[in-house]
Amino acid sequence: MPGAIYAEGLVKTFGEVRALDGVDLDVPEGTVLGLLGPNGAGKTTTVRVLTTLLQPDSGRAVVAGIDVLRHPNEVRRSIGLSGQFAAVDEYLTGRENLRMVGQLYQMRAKEAKARADELLERFNLAEAADRTAKTYSGGMRRRLDLAAALVVRPPVMFMDEPTTGLDPRNRQALWDVIQELVAGGTTLLLTTQYLEEADHLAHDICVVDHGKVIARGTSDALKARTGGERVEVVVHEREHIEDARGVLAVFGKGETTVEEHTRKLTVPVTGGAKLLAEIIRELDLRGIEIDDIGLRRPTLDDVFISLTGHVAALAEENGDAAGGASGGRDRHGHGGRAARKEKEDGR
Repeated sequence: MPGAIYAEGLVKTFGEVRALDGVDLDVPEGTVLGLLGPNGAGKTTTVRVLTTLLQPDSGRAVVAGIDVLRHPNEVRRSIGLSGQFAAVDEYLTGRENLRMVGQLYQMRAKEAKARADELLERFNLAEAADRTAKTYSGGMRRRLDLAAALVVRPPVMFMDEPTTGLDPRNRQALWDVIQELVAGGTTLLLTTQYLEEADHLAHDICVVDHGKVIARGTSDALKARTGGERVEVVVHEREHIEDARGVLAVFGKGETTVEEHTRKLTVPVTGGAKLLAEIIRELDLRGIEIDDIGLRRPTLDDVFISLTGHVAALAEENGDAAGGASGGRDRHGHGGRAARKEKEDGR
């Protein structure tokens, strides 16, 4: 039985560029899928196809049990969407923007007002609620846009890099909102370049690059693919490097690497904290003074680099995978809000 978000063999080309090259997804109801990839990988193109803003050249997609190509209007009534750029009416106040969304969904006036007030409080916008959106900072517009996507509590949400431009406090506030939504049964597809965000929120992760899903699994499973634990030691004196290398050779499960200029030695290990304690004891017995020692486990950054050969936020040299300018954007709605696609950036 397909999940709340399902895609099979999605292909989309822009000229000679294959932005999607057979993307498959299956997101169970009430879970978060983190879609990771560098700029140009195909993340935004995938979201646009699944939210009916873009038709694929081939493939199949079902959202909330509804065929995306056959019944796009029904899909729009069942989803919320927050894109990379805030899609708010600058000449309405924050409160009016949220009430308008409720009215477009045919909510009763009293209900739309109450929901708007609730979201303004949740996103720390209550004090600015009666100012026009054009007076908001970029971060405030971002938060208002996210609030608009949640007005009708959609069963399926798409968030395309939702925390871009938010400070750490507001990013954490959004994470709390997302966790509340999912706990209430909402299914979420989240694209992000913040690996910490995916690690914190996603039940499963798909890594995409050049329009293809190149890895998928839980955060822990993906980390395990990059190798196990390692011990990192920084010795106090350069002349102790070789002695420390000898100690690590006894406990390690592979070659010890040395960075001479930082006096840091690294060796793969198995055994966790217990082994770390044994290494510290042995270094102390041999009189090797250390400045730092730690047990390091793979991070999603390590996963990303090992899979794609570059860091998550690395931009393509010539812009997006579809060859478009990075300034292209949608002036889209949330769920049933009207969509106007200005220019495909093909991401």
